[in-house]
Amino acid sequence: MEERNYTKGLLEALLFLSSDPIKLSALAKSCGIEKTEARELLDELILDYEEREGGFLLREIAGGYQFITNQKYSEILSHIFKDKKRETLSRGTLDTLAIIAYKQPITLTELDEIRGVSSRAMVASLMSKKLVKAVGQKEVPGRPTLYGTTNEFLLHFGLSKLTDLPTPVEVKELKFEDFTPESILVTEETEMNPDFDMDSLPEELKEENPNE
Repeated sequence: MEERNYTKGLLEALLFLSSDPIKLSALAKSCGIEKTEARELLDELILDYEEREGGFLLREIAGGYQFITNQKYSEILSHIFKDKKRETLSRGTLDTLAIIAYKQPITLTELDEIRGVSSRAMVASLMSKKLVKAVGQKEVPGRPTLYGTTNEFLLHFGLSKLTDLPTPVEVKELKFEDFTPESILVTEETEMNPDFDMDSLPEELKEENPNE
């Protein structure tokens, strides 16, 4: 029992010191135990923090494990830490992100058909914020780029994997307006990350200015 408690405490310390999610395999290797034992101890830790109802919780998120702030304190914390970095997305960009999340992999043309308007600026903005990436090319004439979500997307929305997404009916037919985390600020304008290298965009996204 003493050795088990030590290993459990070591897992807790490793997670506390990390600013990013840590994969189960990495945690098990660091502690010198099998993945099945690591998962069992992590499940116990998750339950421990839930029962404690303190300021933070342990969650399986973005393919790993990470401590997160307890949601019930988010409102007051957002006022205290007003300068905390938040991604800024327009409503059109948020809707585009929703479609990509549920329909991926998807081409720009397919996005435009679903939305009824050009999605080029929105996709460019999402790529600049590392929420969307190119995941390949569709095997059709012209080989258009296929787009999908990133690990950063999972982190922002507090998801462990894409199958944890709410069903479309829960988000008003692929709209994220009621599913927007504290880390995202919804505005009326589409913005690019100023530090993003525009040359890394697929050619089809460079055909017109993403800021227009």
